[in-house]
Amino acid sequence: MGLLAFLILAACADGYVEFPTSPEAQRSLNDEIEVIVLDKDNIGNFTSPARGHRPTGLPSGRHWIYRVGSGDILSVIVFDHPELTLPAGPQRSAVETGFQVATDGTINYPFIGSVQASGRQVEEIRGDIAQRLASFIPEPQVDVRVAAYNSQAIVMAGEVKQPNRQRLTAVPLTLIEAINAAGGFTSEADPRYVSVQRGGQTHNVDVQGFLSGGLPQNNPVLRNGDVVNVPRRRAEEAYLLGEIARPDVVDLSREPITLTQAITRRGGLEAPRANARGVLVFREAGEKMRVFQLDTSRPTGLLLGTRFVLEPGDVVYVLRSPLQRWNDTISRLLPTVRAVGTADRVIN
Repeated sequence: MGLLAFLILAACADGYVEFPTSPEAQRSLNDEIEVIVLDKDNIGNFTSPARGHRPTGLPSGRHWIYRVGSGDILSVIVFDHPELTLPAGPQRSAVETGFQVATDGTINYPFIGSVQASGRQVEEIRGDIAQRLASFIPEPQVDVRVAAYNSQAIVMAGEVKQPNRQRLTAVPLTLIEAINAAGGFTSEADPRYVSVQRGGQTHNVDVQGFLSGGLPQNNPVLRNGDVVNVPRRRAEEAYLLGEIARPDVVDLSREPITLTQAITRRGGLEAPRANARGVLVFREAGEKMRVFQLDTSRPTGLLLGTRFVLEPGDVVYVLRSPLQRWNDTISRLLPTVRAVGTADRVIN
């Protein structure tokens, strides 16, 4: 796609161009084109926050309370009363000798019968058993623990190395921990758009915002029934064309890239043919096409370019040394730039 765009644009702009020095020259273009000359006063308006990290709406606190559910196995011990504990034996574990919570949410305990367990914390179950045993045993000392966590889980899917089902325990499980337990991201994963399905709603979580941006809310604690999906990285590209040493497509999906970075990584401007004052960035803005111009003939121009973050679909075009009218060239380039953007959206 980038090579095709390069060939088309190169054919459209094979003449020499002179960039304007007056507002009147910019106004000679039609109403669909908005020309913005980048300078130190307005550059901050175009350092797009959309390319930054997005906070998530999911609760991110570490507060987590495990409530017993059907399928869990409870270990119940009454001190000094071994007859109330199922015999473990030398080869039997606490799981094998515990009390499994039935589908109706109860366990059946000696002397007192049915005990409601599902939906309660172990402390509540302990207190209930101790209170009811007091009718048979003076001041019973009871300990209740979860021997096996079977009732609650989350599912990890998508671009992780080992998609799996992970059980929830008394220790809170954060999104990052769940991803690590699934082997981590694959090379094709996009950590900026991880989805968490919860309660019939899908929440998008920018995990990269936690890893590199330090946003704690982007590492939420997972809940029972959550389905986490890590998507495949989508193509997000900008196109570098014209008088650049190595015209090419720039991948924006892995990290934010500034205008200066993009030009530098492709070998810089093609001397002596390039017009250092004519570095243009075409960007669709609704019904209009914005054309940003950066003067890189001085070092301050390249410094400004380090604050201009490229966005997917941007077409960077470096003009040739000045000899012709610049606005005629932009008018000829515009239909092709729009065609590149349309094709890019169709592909994605």
